[in-house]
Amino acid sequence: MRSAICDMVAIARLLNLTLIVPELDKTSFWADQSEFGDIFEIDHFIQSLSDEVKIIKQLPSKFKERATAGAIMSMPPVSWSNESYYLNQILPLVKKHKILHFSKTDTRLTNGGLPLEMQKLRCKVNFEALKFTPRIQELGHKLVHFLQSKGPFLVLHLRYEMDMLAFSGCTHGCTDAETEELTKMRYAYPWWKEKVIDSEQKRLDGFCPLTPEETTLVLKALGFDKEIQIYIAAGEIYGGDRRMAPLYDAFSNVVRKETILNAEDLRPFQNHSSQMAALDYLVALDSDVFVPTYDGNMAKVVEGHRRFLGYKKTILLDRRRIVQLVDDFQRGSLNWDEFSLSIREHHNQQMGAPRKRTEIPERPKEEDYFYANPEECLSK
Repeated sequence: MRSAICDMVAIARLLNLTLIVPELDKTSFWADQSEFGDIFEIDHFIQSLSDEVKIIKQLPSKFKERATAGAIMSMPPVSWSNESYYLNQILPLVKKHKILHFSKTDTRLTNGGLPLEMQKLRCKVNFEALKFTPRIQELGHKLVHFLQSKGPFLVLHLRYEMDMLAFSGCTHGCTDAETEELTKMRYAYPWWKEKVIDSEQKRLDGFCPLTPEETTLVLKALGFDKEIQIYIAAGEIYGGDRRMAPLYDAFSNVVRKETILNAEDLRPFQNHSSQMAALDYLVALDSDVFVPTYDGNMAKVVEGHRRFLGYKKTILLDRRRIVQLVDDFQRGSLNWDEFSLSIREHHNQQMGAPRKRTEIPERPKEEDYFYANPEECLSK
């Protein structure tokens, strides 16, 4: 959501167009009915970008009749496009139709190869203009204050929710019944294109989120004290306490927002997954250590934001190497000391320190994501 909004502002500025405050997706798997203003401060968003692009809150009245009749051109821009695509193909469409609706906005702008001013504008939107609402900020700061008052804390972005596993086809450690349930869920959603998935091969290739059991072994191997606070930034973990038991046994202070806050605090956020994620986002930014178990969109944007805040410690786990080491350890090919030394040595240079962003223009999905390492905007 954040990265898509940043890209749309940059595109509007490039084409010298008026931007209407984005509508948020309400038809995805989560069916969150939140509006832009339920998550971000609209007036701050508009005012902080007023010298860059004109932003208005709603569709001008002269276009409303066309919109009601479905007569406004709607299209998804081509993914990973550069400025020439928008100048040469999109701008003529706007001149012809006067208004254009983008039906998809994620990853519609390339990572690199853009003018420096576009890159810096993307950062300005992300780090200055997109300010969470006072209600979200207040509760997020309450969570952070509670954790900080008790000492250092680690945020574990544990992507092991049911929808994540169904979408990815990753079922390592699941029962046969759970595997069947996840497969049925994957087939039930037509927009999840990949249906037949080899879970074990995908895991060995490093494309699965780490399981709670694998994550526990990694945290222990990295040498974290068993008393450190571990805040779980995630939805409901699939398999529940059965899968989380190793983490609970190894670390005595595992918490999440639902165990810190009372039910009354969280009531306004219930059934609003984006607002709940915003709370986790704020806690992740202020944590002493951030550990994502899967490099999804939120993990990448948090990584980049923590770089912007001074290269705060973010442990970027090499899942492919980790599952090899975990399997060797569990087979007895490695003892604990060998396993933990290998984990530490492999990750000692993957802590969110400054580094050059890798760009592969012909394969943008494989290159480093701009929002994970927006180096054009960072102070070295």
